[in-house]
Amino acid sequence: MASENLQTKPRLLLVDDEEMYLEYLSRRLINRGYEVVTCLSGEDALKKTEGHAFDVVVLDVLLPGMDGIETLREIKRITPLTEVILLTGHASLESGIDGMKLGAFDYLRKPCDTADLVSAINQAHGKKRAQEERIQETRHKYDIKETGGS
Repeated sequence: MASENLQTKPRLLLVDDEEMYLEYLSRRLINRGYEVVTCLSGEDALKKTEGHAFDVVVLDVLLPGMDGIETLREIKRITPLTEVILLTGHASLESGIDGMKLGAFDYLRKPCDTADLVSAINQAHGKKRAQEERIQETRHKYDIKETGGS
């Protein structure tokens, strides 16, 4: 579709308690044209998720307080279509598998290659857009209003 060529880059939320890594990753993604918001905790991620429409969340599994798996669970409850990519340098593969069962789009070990992360972000964004388009088509087909209809 021609409209897909005009699509903007996804809105990203990066969540990691390692400030230097977060800054590094944020700069790399901003330089590639992404709109990026950052935060240092799961609790802050949930506050930002309630206030913004993020397409993709890049989420560290190992966070102080609310860990990444619990944060993922809550993000999916608040905004089910938001795609989440888990990152970790410490947690086991089992954490990634647990996250995938809860709806994470992908699981990458950090530090991950920026090209691999960009690829995962773009794929996750594509999946979210396809879901949104199907929802819109269904609403249009059955003339269902945004705020209700059953």
